[in-house]
Amino acid sequence: MKPAAFDYHAPLTPEAALALLATHGEDGKVLAGGQSLVPTMAFRLARPAVLIDINRIEALNFCRPEGEVLRVGALTRHARFETPVVTGPLGLLLADVVRNIAHTPIRSRGTMCGSLAHADPASEWCCTALTLGATLVAASTAGERLITAGDWFQSIFTTALQPNELLTEVRLPMLGSGWRCGFSEFNRRAGDFALAMAVVALQVEGGVIREARIGLGGVGATPILAAEAAALLVGQSPGEVVWSEAAERAATCFEPTEDINATPEYRRDLVRAVVKRALRKAVAT
Repeated sequence: MKPAAFDYHAPLTPEAALALLATHGEDGKVLAGGQSLVPTMAFRLARPAVLIDINRIEALNFCRPEGEVLRVGALTRHARFETPVVTGPLGLLLADVVRNIAHTPIRSRGTMCGSLAHADPASEWCCTALTLGATLVAASTAGERLITAGDWFQSIFTTALQPNELLTEVRLPMLGSGWRCGFSEFNRRAGDFALAMAVVALQVEGGVIREARIGLGGVGATPILAAEAAALLVGQSPGEVVWSEAAERAATCFEPTEDINATPEYRRDLVRAVVKRALRKAVAT
């Protein structure tokens, strides 16, 4: 099928894009990578009256460390992270995560911010942003809003972004040398949507876990923080016994999605597996 008719705009500055969003509101859709929007338009599941193509806005194409955060602009493609963009555990984690996102053509066009704006529950970047406690920058003609990842995800494909706002960047906290991170997901074929995934970040000092974060994706309407499971790890020495305890707690901290791919109990079993695998990878790095 072909998309329904729409007006097309290609602004050259963030200000011009925001002015268009202010004018058109819910009738306008932003195009960056287009890996989700274009197929839904082709099937006429999405029928925007106005398409705002931001690909010519060079000011939104950046990925740089600044102080204690890594700033990632709206036009930073997935492929940018295939080699570490920063030294240390954050760069290694992002490189590990991105290799699980779809296939090379999609990674060459799709963007991290686009993925966060789309808010697919099976998105690797959504789970990573929530786990790390990222901050998202939503801009409009009235100014900027800083939104924590915990407040960003509201439901399936639903975020805190308003119709007149543009997600201009995401800020990921830089992780010090004491942090160790791991990622694991399960899908039926490489590149398919994940049926379950886990992102973990551990701060280890003197052989003891001082802080822990565990995020789950692909199992509910939004990514999930398994806070109780992470709390079990604090004060413990890394090892299979505590990994199993945390994985078991993670598997019971949410109400799993049921669909044609997995029953709720199957998803719980998958969470047990991916959490343990991610924890093992974290301490192996």
